[in-house]
Amino acid sequence: MVTFHPSTTALEVRHRHEVLTIQAWGADSVRIRAAQYRIPAESHGALDEVPPPSPAPRIDVAEDHATMVHGELTVTVDFDRSAAHPEPLLTFTRTGTGAVLLSESREHFWLPGARVFHGNRSGAYEVHQQFAAHPDEQLYGMGQRTHGRLDLKGLALDLVQRNGEVSIPFVLSDRGYGLLWNSPALGRVEFAQNATRWQAGQAREIDYWFTAAPTPAQILARYADATGHAPELPQWASGFWQSKLRYRDQDELLAVAREHRRRGLPLSVIVTDYFHWSAMGDYRFDASEWPDPRAMVDELAELGVELMVSIWPTVSPLSEHFADYRDRGLLVGTDQGAEFHQTIQDKHMAVPMPVAFYDPTNPETRTYVWELVRKGYRDLGIRVFWLDACEPELNPAHPANLALYAGPGAEVAGIYPRDNARLFAEGMAADGEAGTTVLLCRSAWAGAQKYGAAVWSGDIPATWESLRQQIRAGLNVAVSGIPWWTTDIGGFHGGDARDAAYRELMIRWFQFGVFCPLFRLHGDREPRTPTSYAQSGGPNEVWSYGDEAYEIISGLLHLRERLRPYIHRQMRTAAQTGLPPMRPLFVDYPDDPRAWQSDDAFLFGPDILVAPVAQAGQRSRPVHLPAGTRWTDTATGELHDGGTTVEAAAPIDRIPVFIREGADVPLNEYQGGAA
Repeated sequence: MVTFHPSTTALEVRHRHEVLTIQAWGADSVRIRAAQYRIPAESHGALDEVPPPSPAPRIDVAEDHATMVHGELTVTVDFDRSAAHPEPLLTFTRTGTGAVLLSESREHFWLPGARVFHGNRSGAYEVHQQFAAHPDEQLYGMGQRTHGRLDLKGLALDLVQRNGEVSIPFVLSDRGYGLLWNSPALGRVEFAQNATRWQAGQAREIDYWFTAAPTPAQILARYADATGHAPELPQWASGFWQSKLRYRDQDELLAVAREHRRRGLPLSVIVTDYFHWSAMGDYRFDASEWPDPRAMVDELAELGVELMVSIWPTVSPLSEHFADYRDRGLLVGTDQGAEFHQTIQDKHMAVPMPVAFYDPTNPETRTYVWELVRKGYRDLGIRVFWLDACEPELNPAHPANLALYAGPGAEVAGIYPRDNARLFAEGMAADGEAGTTVLLCRSAWAGAQKYGAAVWSGDIPATWESLRQQIRAGLNVAVSGIPWWTTDIGGFHGGDARDAAYRELMIRWFQFGVFCPLFRLHGDREPRTPTSYAQSGGPNEVWSYGDEAYEIISGLLHLRERLRPYIHRQMRTAAQTGLPPMRPLFVDYPDDPRAWQSDDAFLFGPDILVAPVAQAGQRSRPVHLPAGTRWTDTATGELHDGGTTVEAAAPIDRIPVFIREGADVPLNEYQGGAA
């Protein structure tokens, strides 16, 4: 027997030990929760508050059937008494057309069903949620991955945070829906031909959010309403960011900033990378290498440059604060073993030693760490923070062994990077500077964007294959709600500035990077040395790559300057509507079937279509121009009809870039190296 219990905004369904709730959660959207006996009182997911009110849903209940109609979304609950083991099953349809968007399917006709709970004697369960598959469905999002695919159909993905693998469990379908798996538990999703199945290894409930907004852009808007809107990008952040692994002292860093000024090259941010500190967890400069950081920050400010400092969540046992972290319970705990989760050779270590991680899910930790950051950096005038290794980066990689304030690692590990960004956002807000910075993060989870988190694609190889992967990775993370994104231009691991073949890759990566939301050079160039406090890679300044590359790259820096007003208009739109500036073609042109299949070109705002070159020696490439408007080739001025594919020239000094007819953007004379 099934029972239905409607209210003004929700429908509760009970069957045996299961309680299932369907709650209106923003326009055209619902939140689904299912648990044994009762819905948990606490959730660590991304759905903190119900979005602004929309018209109340219409709920109709019969003996074995119920419907909720909420704008464009209709949710149907059917209970088939003729089944061997009947259970209430959900179907999501578009109200206006009756088209089925998504429907639950049983794992087996007998048992188990569509929602599965396997108890583990802890009060938690291994949970499964299964839906019917559609072989021709196209799926996008899920954070940032290294699989090199834009369309995720046919893939199985781990729901775990790793370097270069950012798990944001939101997916957008060409069938016309978006779904957020609102569980930070370790798990897996399979977008298979026979079923779509979400799995969490340990959880208290099934919890997901579903929207049937009419277009991809509106789906992203509803998602931003549900999980939080990014602030507006600060004006300084749209320029060029210079970094290498690593500037070892104050004199070396200032020399680079001064050389930019001498050459007349734009520069917005320069980076002090890791090991600038006295010890991990101290959050201050090592005075032997950085004797007068206040003077350094002041000189950079006179040059119009922000200083970004690298901050790791690791705490060395040699830190002057280690006993406080430990005894006040501010460190991540463990289910088994000592409270150390990584090894590295930090300052004053003869060999790599174990280090701990602070626990940002603990409010007391957030307050304590921010006070150290304020004293060590903020009081010097530093306001830009690079939150590296914030997955966190574990050794061994056993996140289920973590014990956090928010709960067992198996249940909540996914939120670590989000709450790490929250620490710094709350600190800046407490100092009266909410929304004034960018937090460059190596990982994120749903909702991190509201804390000003920008994601970069992690420690990637310096290869052509990696460049190709980054294009798709950036588009999928944009679909996942993160409007601020970048890569290490040139890749992180390797690359020799003296090698002509690598210089070509660097040029092509810069040409891609100038059209990314954030424009940032970084990498561990040859000659490389083992990771330790003595580490410093080879040269990685724009003048390091020879005269030909320098002419092209310096022109790109000036091009970026001309683009900055346009970029900020797009960033304002992103903050207001959730529409990311860098996005797949289908977001703006959903009625063009080819736009859903184009995975190596993208829109940068509504007016610029970018087609990166990601093959060695390539000097032309095909470009699909979306239907519905006409497009101008910025190199030739030629106007092309949309809905066509053109073979565009791509000499070494430019990549194909097209402007939407009627748009006014400063690209008409774009020639790659032209200032």
